[in-house]
Amino acid sequence: MGTFGSLRTKVVVAGATAAALSLVVGCSSNDSVTDGGKKNGKTVITMGLFGVMGMKETGLLERYEKEHPDIDIEAEVAGDEQTYYTALQTHLAAGKGLKDIQGIEIGRAKEITETQADKFADFSGMAGTDHFLPWKQSQITTKDGKVLGLGTDSGPMAVCYRRDYFEKAGLPTDRDEVGKLWQGDWKKYVEVGRTFKEGYKGGEVAYMDSASGLFNAMVYGYPQQYYNEDGDLIYDKNPAVKDAWNLASDAAEQGLTAKLRQFQPGWDPGLANGTFATAVCPAWMLSNISESAGPKNKGKWDVARAPKGANWGGSFLGVIDKSPVKEEAKKLVAWLTAPEQQAYIFEKIGNFPSSREALETKEAKRVTSEYFSDAPIGEIFGAAAQEIPDEQVLGRKDGTIKDTFSQGLALVAEGTARDKAWDTTMQRIEKAVG
Repeated sequence: MGTFGSLRTKVVVAGATAAALSLVVGCSSNDSVTDGGKKNGKTVITMGLFGVMGMKETGLLERYEKEHPDIDIEAEVAGDEQTYYTALQTHLAAGKGLKDIQGIEIGRAKEITETQADKFADFSGMAGTDHFLPWKQSQITTKDGKVLGLGTDSGPMAVCYRRDYFEKAGLPTDRDEVGKLWQGDWKKYVEVGRTFKEGYKGGEVAYMDSASGLFNAMVYGYPQQYYNEDGDLIYDKNPAVKDAWNLASDAAEQGLTAKLRQFQPGWDPGLANGTFATAVCPAWMLSNISESAGPKNKGKWDVARAPKGANWGGSFLGVIDKSPVKEEAKKLVAWLTAPEQQAYIFEKIGNFPSSREALETKEAKRVTSEYFSDAPIGEIFGAAAQEIPDEQVLGRKDGTIKDTFSQGLALVAEGTARDKAWDTTMQRIEKAVG
């Protein structure tokens, strides 16, 4: 049975600032579009990655090099995706300083397909790449059928919770019983928070980490969030967005959050110091939680089914079309995103596959998490994946809009009236998306 333990991501993130900086100001050593090429008798393939995408952390890149001794892979990993993407846009505009392979976060996929399609190689029709979930590959496909990358992970939702804190609050601790507390409705999740706040006797502990985590979980449970299928902006009038804003604001105003923003300053220390009891967690977030919370909190965390299914996050690997090693890079991407490798990454660090075939393997279904109280995460996230809407409409500025809503809910948590915070958020989004 596969087990997902604690990933030592600090090795990667410790160099995040330097990596991000090099992404911003670095240039090729020659006039080539990318840093890769034929060097010293070998084919050098460069990669630009962010966060914990799993290829470097699990040793897959080293394995590929061993199996292909004529290949050298140089991968840079930036901890902060926003900084990474800003740098990627800069290099795409300049036409140099790029990596042969570039990671693409789901919130950027639509912008890439609509504005940068000519910069990326086409994977359509490539042998062995027809195993993905249909909605996954549609997110990186242009209107004329050009496939600009291959999917890595996906982000089915669950709720991560502290068993010890739930016990102190007089709540159930068994993951199945916990899931039943809020089954079917995110409002029930907030109601459990009120019960937690009233019953907890162990000091200053918030029920949830952030209002924006709840907001994202609700919004991404619908086929349309910020854009409709015609590409029109609907963030200001979509009932799903406004309902999510109001419930997240309820949680913030009632003191149920730790007033944090996920992956922003304060969140890692909050995990390490145990300042909150729950966090809405897509599958890929488990590695972040286990690393930041640290060994001392192993076995205190568990995973329960979310009230409703949703997909939050997931990424792609694209290849720069003018890369001097384009064909070799495409073969590497196809191998890294193949069912076997996706299942392996899930088993090792918890990034949930976007490959249909990977999900159907017995190994993936039997994956458990030692850190999260031996939770059967293969079963939990596998069931959640079945609830993800078949249609996932993306827009050009999805990532920017999501980040701006997160900033707006942080205002509410700090005491700004929700209507005023909403107006401020609308103004910021309008300025950002034009």
